[in-house]
Amino acid sequence: MILQPWYLLVMALASWLDRHQQAAIEYLREENRVLREKLGKKRILLSDDQRRRLAVRGRVLGRTLLSEIASLFTPDTILAWHRKLIANKYDGSQKRGPGRPGTKQNVRELVLQMARENLSWGYTRLQGALANLSHSIGRNTIRRILQQAGLQPAPERHKGMSWKQFLKIHWDALAAADFFTVEVWTLGGLVRYLVLFVIELSTRKVEIAGLAPDPNGHWMKQVARNLTDPLAGFLANKRYLIHDRDPLFTEVFDQMLKVAGVQTLKLPPQSPDLNAVAERFVRSIKSECLERIILFGEASLHHAVEHFIVHYHRERNHQGLANRLIQPRESVGRCYGTIQCRQRLGGLLRYYHRAA
Repeated sequence: MILQPWYLLVMALASWLDRHQQAAIEYLREENRVLREKLGKKRILLSDDQRRRLAVRGRVLGRTLLSEIASLFTPDTILAWHRKLIANKYDGSQKRGPGRPGTKQNVRELVLQMARENLSWGYTRLQGALANLSHSIGRNTIRRILQQAGLQPAPERHKGMSWKQFLKIHWDALAAADFFTVEVWTLGGLVRYLVLFVIELSTRKVEIAGLAPDPNGHWMKQVARNLTDPLAGFLANKRYLIHDRDPLFTEVFDQMLKVAGVQTLKLPPQSPDLNAVAERFVRSIKSECLERIILFGEASLHHAVEHFIVHYHRERNHQGLANRLIQPRESVGRCYGTIQCRQRLGGLLRYYHRAA
């Protein structure tokens, strides 16, 4: 076979170019080695753009050629950058939703409301009640909602009724009793008087059951008769009376109330927070009235307490009742008529109102 002159020329040129490229590659490899020696063991940190550029070039060369040429980074590293580049191209995590939608907030609140108001209802009973309202929800979902809210299943939830739940359920039938002390000047010096009061929790109405310097069991029996009188007794329509463990609340006192249909509930020792409404009344009558006057004799104590009770019911706004009066005399909210001030105890207690 006779080779054409131009073919020999092309072969010679290709051989020269190959040797030239190989020399260039050897030079670049040696330059990289020198750079690596200068850096020592220090890690070379690249930007994302630099990694991308090397990954694109390295993918074209392939692993075999990369292993011969690359000196700063291994072929595995460069190819890993290339795989990550492809993964980022098709990454749709930023556009993906959170997965299976959760239970709507209004349905969750409805589940919790039903569970709290119906302590004996189990998961299936709650599921049925929700189905009556066109809410399709699984038993496991109901169980998870109750667990997240800290509510036990039906048997344990029924047995473990909290004090707060009990008060809420029986709010209108509850009253609370407590004592507070007042120091009164007498001919024999300072004498401590005990004042017994009963407060209706739902309306905040207060009845002063009695006051005495030395109350005893006989005195408490008379108080019990007065409170449970079927016609005028303050506890005539109540079912429960909360009181602490003061020895004056004798067994005879509790038994007399029980005969009249009022069950007494004794608070745990040293737990004033469980009788918060009564404690708040004590703070009010003392800070607004009794601690701001000097009392001389039992009559002056009667006079001060009676005026405060009238003021408390008819002239004092109560935050626990949406800032309303317990027993308003006049219609509140009129914007006409002369403004007048009603004073009690020498101006210690004041009430502003418009003239009729």
